[in-house]
Amino acid sequence: MTAQFNHTIIASLDPQRMVKFYLELLEAREEPGWGPFANIILAHGVLLQFAAPPIDFPPQHYAYLLDDEHFDRAYATVCKREIEHWADPQRQLAGRINRDHGGRGVYLHDPSGHYLELITRSYLPAAG
Repeated sequence: MTAQFNHTIIASLDPQRMVKFYLELLEAREEPGWGPFANIILAHGVLLQFAAPPIDFPPQHYAYLLDDEHFDRAYATVCKREIEHWADPQRQLAGRINRDHGGRGVYLHDPSGHYLELITRSYLPAAG
């Protein structure tokens, strides 16, 4: 069996708020939680688990590949909710998207301060 990404735990200030944010933006499906975990599932069975850790945590970077129509809906949500966003990871091009790698992309923060990137084309042609 080839290795496949299965799940990750995303440190969260408010796991339920994170679930709602990610469900709307990624059009994911909520799954039953257990213990400290609030869960959603993405395409191909990738599980995202949100939990409040017992320590302070640094922000992480998470990139999600969306098709063009999903990107349009997600970006409309970002704009409608007036979520601060940038076309670049250095956060110099505010309120814009980029057209890198033959697609479109945008950077924003989730409710726990993690850096999200939404892209329509993979950086590696064979990967997407």
